[in-house]
Amino acid sequence: MRSYILAETNWKHLKDEKIELAILPWGATEAHNYHLPYATDNIESDFLAAESARLAWDKGAKLTVLPTIPFGVNTGQSDIYLDINLNPSTQLAILRDVITVLNRQGIHKLLVFNSHGGNDFKTMLRELGLEFPKMFLASSNWFQAMDRASFFEMDGDHAEEMETSLLLYLRPDLVLPKETWGAGKERKQKITSFSENWLWTERKWSKATADTGIGDPRQATREKGEVFFKKVTEKISKVLIELCDMDVENSYGA
Repeated sequence: MRSYILAETNWKHLKDEKIELAILPWGATEAHNYHLPYATDNIESDFLAAESARLAWDKGAKLTVLPTIPFGVNTGQSDIYLDINLNPSTQLAILRDVITVLNRQGIHKLLVFNSHGGNDFKTMLRELGLEFPKMFLASSNWFQAMDRASFFEMDGDHAEEMETSLLLYLRPDLVLPKETWGAGKERKQKITSFSENWLWTERKWSKATADTGIGDPRQATREKGEVFFKKVTEKISKVLIELCDMDVENSYGA
C-alpha cells in the first residue's frame, strides 16, 4: 500500500490525516503510432505522478494522488479508430465536481497533472477559481518540464523518441518490436504561420500523419527513458513539496 495513492490507501489511514494537496492525473485514450498502447498518456501520468508524490511524501509532504482520468480531448482525431474523446465542457463538469468535494472537505489545493497535449485546463481553472475562491488551482504539463533536447535526439510530440523511451522503461511489455515502429513523419500546414506560436488551428490527425505518430521514435531506448523519468520526477517532487508548504495568502514576493 502506498499511502499517498488514494486508490490504494484506506479509511483507517485517512480518517485522521490532514492532506494539503490533491493531485489529479489526466491522460487520454488514443493511438500512439503503431507500436505504443492507446493508454500511453495514462501510463505515463500514473507512473510520473506516483513517483513524484513518493519522493515528496518521503520528505514530509502531505498529499494524495487521485485516480487518473483516462479520457482527454481528442476532437482532432475523431476518425482515428477508438480514440475516445472527452469534450472540454465535460472536463469542466468533472473538475467542478471534484473541486466541490475537495473544497467541502477542507483540501484547498489542487494540481491537475496533465499528460495529454490536447488537454488545456487554463480557462477552466480560471472559471472555477471564481466559483471556489478558497481553492488554489494549478495545472502542469510534465512533458514541458525539462529541456528534452538534453535527453533525446529527435523532436516530436506524440509517440516520438521521448514517449517511446519512457514506455520502454515503464511498460516494455506493451511496446511492439522495433520493426513495427512508424517514422512519425508530420505533414505541416501549408500556411507556415500555423507552425508559430501566434496562430493556431486544431491539428487534423489523419491529415497530419500516416501512422498517428508525430516525431521519429527510432532512436528511443530504455536507458534514455529511465534517465528522463528520474530527472522529471525529481523536479516535479520539489514543486509538490513547495505547493504543500505554500501559504496561499502569502505566495507572492516583494
